[in-house]
Formats: sequence, structure tokens, C-alpha cells
Amino acid sequence: MVGVIVCGHGSLPQEFVRAAEMICGTQKNMSAVSFQMWETPDLVRQRYEAAIEELDCEDGVLFLCDLFGGTPFNEASRLVATDERYGIVTGVNLPLLIGLLAARRKLNGSLAIRDLMTEIKRMAHEGIASLHMGDLNVEDLASGVAS
Repeated sequence: MVGVIVCGHGSLPQEFVRAAEMICGTQKNMSAVSFQMWETPDLVRQRYEAAIEELDCEDGVLFLCDLFGGTPFNEASRLVATDERYGIVTGVNLPLLIGLLAARRKLNGSLAIRDLMTEIKRMAHEGIASLHMGDLNVEDLASGVAS
């Protein structure tokens, strides 16, 4: 199974995991790693290494980072550079995380990590939507349904 490490600044990673578990139920093989402004990059890397030790990473590790180029990404990229079974997707959002959890359960390790990364990026993109009053018609407003 692919181990998932949700990583980012402040308490964002833990909150993403909590929100995903509200929707998908308790998850195994997933960890949240945060970076606080007073911490060193080495501490983040140590947390990643500890999480990898605790997770089932036989099929790889997928880091879901909040921001490209930030300390959580930079430290994860150092680990990704050492193992072809590791990967990073940045810009983590709730549709991406939920999509990954569903795909991971359904595919059960049958999809290479690079293909899994491509799939969840597609799901994350499709999870971005907008709604404006100008998009609604009168019947939608009366029924409370957006088209």
C-alpha cells in the first residue's frame, strides 16, 4: 500500500486529515506532518522519516504538500530524490485527498505511484468549482439546486 504523508505549514495537515476522515472514515497508513515557523527544516525531515517508519510504504510514499517550494516540500523532495517509489503532489486540497483515499482503497497498490499522482491531480482539478448568482436560473433558485 502507498503510505500518505499530508504535510504543510501550521496545523493545516492535521486539519486536512481530520476533514478527510469525517467524510471517508478513519484511515490507516496516513500521517500528518506540520512545520511551525520556529522549527528547523531538519526537524521536519526527522518527522517524515519517523512517519515513513510507522507507515506501510511497500508500494511507496506520497507526500501531499500544501505549497511548492516551502520547507515541507523542500524536505520531502530530499527524500523523494532517494527513492523512485516516492512522490510529491503540491497544492493539497480536500477533493485531492478524498480522491486519493478512494483510489488507494480501490486500486490496492495496482497503480504505479506516478500514475496515481496523475490521477489525483486530475481529481483535484475537477474538485475546483465556482458558483455565482449569474449562473443560476429562477427555477434553480426556487428549488435550491444549482445547475
